[in-house]
Amino acid sequence: MAVAETQLYAKVSNKNRSKSTSVLLESLLAKGFPAHIAQKALAATGQKTIEDAAKWLHSHCNDPSLDDPIPQEYALYLCPTGRLHNYLQEFWKESKRQCGKNRAHEIFPHITLCDFFTCEDQKVELLYDTLKRVGDSFSQRFPPSISLSLHSSTSYLGFFVGDSHANILKEFALTFSSEASALADCQVKPCLKQLHLTLAHKFCPHHQKTLEQLAKCINPGETCQWVAALYSRDMRFVHYQTLRALFQYKPQNIDELMINTGDFIYVDPTHQSDVSEGWVIGTSHRTGCRGFLPENYTERANESDTWVKHREYVFVTALRSFTQTENEPNVKLNGEVHNPSMPRSQTSVLSLQNATLRRGVLVMRHGERVDQVFGKSWLQQCLTADGKYYRADLNFPSTLPKRKDGVKHFEYDPPLSCCGVFQSRLIGEALLDQEVTVSYVYSSPALRCIQTAQHILQGLKIEQKVKIRVEPGLFEWTKWEASRAIPNFMTVAELAEASYKIDASYRGNFPLSSLVPSESYEEYVSRSSAVIKQIVAACPSKGKGIILIVGHGSSLASFTRPLIGLPARDSSNFAQVVRKIPSLGMCFCEELKEDNKWQMVNPPVKTLTHGANAAFNWRNGIVED
Repeated sequence: MAVAETQLYAKVSNKNRSKSTSVLLESLLAKGFPAHIAQKALAATGQKTIEDAAKWLHSHCNDPSLDDPIPQEYALYLCPTGRLHNYLQEFWKESKRQCGKNRAHEIFPHITLCDFFTCEDQKVELLYDTLKRVGDSFSQRFPPSISLSLHSSTSYLGFFVGDSHANILKEFALTFSSEASALADCQVKPCLKQLHLTLAHKFCPHHQKTLEQLAKCINPGETCQWVAALYSRDMRFVHYQTLRALFQYKPQNIDELMINTGDFIYVDPTHQSDVSEGWVIGTSHRTGCRGFLPENYTERANESDTWVKHREYVFVTALRSFTQTENEPNVKLNGEVHNPSMPRSQTSVLSLQNATLRRGVLVMRHGERVDQVFGKSWLQQCLTADGKYYRADLNFPSTLPKRKDGVKHFEYDPPLSCCGVFQSRLIGEALLDQEVTVSYVYSSPALRCIQTAQHILQGLKIEQKVKIRVEPGLFEWTKWEASRAIPNFMTVAELAEASYKIDASYRGNFPLSSLVPSESYEEYVSRSSAVIKQIVAACPSKGKGIILIVGHGSSLASFTRPLIGLPARDSSNFAQVVRKIPSLGMCFCEELKEDNKWQMVNPPVKTLTHGANAAFNWRNGIVED
């Protein structure tokens, strides 16, 4: 097999042989790697260095698909560099901050010249030769600057290429596709429709105006060198989600996946329904292995983060050259610019844009609840025979607040665990570090939410200044209550006696008597929408104070979506979304002065991630077999 493939490689590449690439292949063959695997490693690493290819091979030694004859997919993009690129990267960053992630953020700024196509590993260097040859033939005709005009609709924002320049680019793409198809025996399809550089795609319609304002800060005539670049991706994972590992994870079971910090993981969303809560099943980009991994060890990455840049042709006005990039290290394609040379005019406009922001609403789930750790029977684990509470584990609360109806009602209105208290205090301290000003605090009547709010205020060191407004309308969807009844919550008097800083003068928008057991999803959505709007209307709009709302996992979407003008999530996937929201998970809305509209932005503090800690008995494994 190896000999036959080596002969095939020699046959297809004899006419247009690249000396450097041949040396790379010969070096790998000399190390004993079969030709088809060596060529696969070179294609997967962009045929840059022998070290890159060898490292890829060693990482993929347990990859079950290593022998599969699956080629890479390639695309030809025209990418901006220089000051225009800096403008675009700043737009990418600011649009994501103010309006959240949209489809354009998945890929770096580019104009598509040829759509993705497959090419056999042993013929990839023929694409390189084609790019150089066609680039040389068009270098004198390439325009010094490309005419770009802004176009906007309710789901798309981008620059369209002017007709005269678009015709040259289309001819370039057509010539490349024709020669590459003939030489490398692959089906290359050039883009002959309206050429464009996408700025935002598939965004919320109410963000259109904000995105347009940000886009107008971009000067499309700014200095720019255009680069025709050849990229590749793994065609098996085109429709998968890409995750990035935040921490290392060492498998505890044979079906789990080993991940290192920074690893990329491919996850098929359609295969997660039967996976245990808190886990996903994915394939490692680094090793090709598949297995289970904890979801909270990862974050969403961009689609292009795993792509490989192969070769590029730089169109330079004064000096035109073909850059091989054999010795260039792989770089993040969609990373932030650390020191962009932003013109002062753009920086001032963006600062002015930020200055228009005023009120904020921070919606947060409560901290870790005690029954989340010890199960629904937690109360039986820490009651004596005569019904008195004792601390059975250090993560149980040290004491329980007094309530006239007895401790039995804590079963359906559980308190925070000690870790939940620590989590809440930590979030408050982080908000203090970021100089976040919390002016109002609203809480669900559930004890765990009130405790969370109390400890956040303590972390902020404002528990004596800001009191908690208990709002029954903030309670979670009552259909999810295990008792099928509304819990007996602690009264304001009982909470005050337990030293919780409650605003006794506050009268809720939805009295407890209005909560309906096992309410329909439509009733819950209607209640959530009404209560958030009433809370916002009740809080003065002057200044930049934050309205903190402490609720449940369901609160994050239910209170923010009506605020920013989005319809409720479909009930069929609502529970699946909510189950992924961790303790102290949060989202943040800021109000724009213009038209009194709200928009989602990044929360003022980072997330809190931690691992599980099982109960430990020192006898097991120490003195007992």
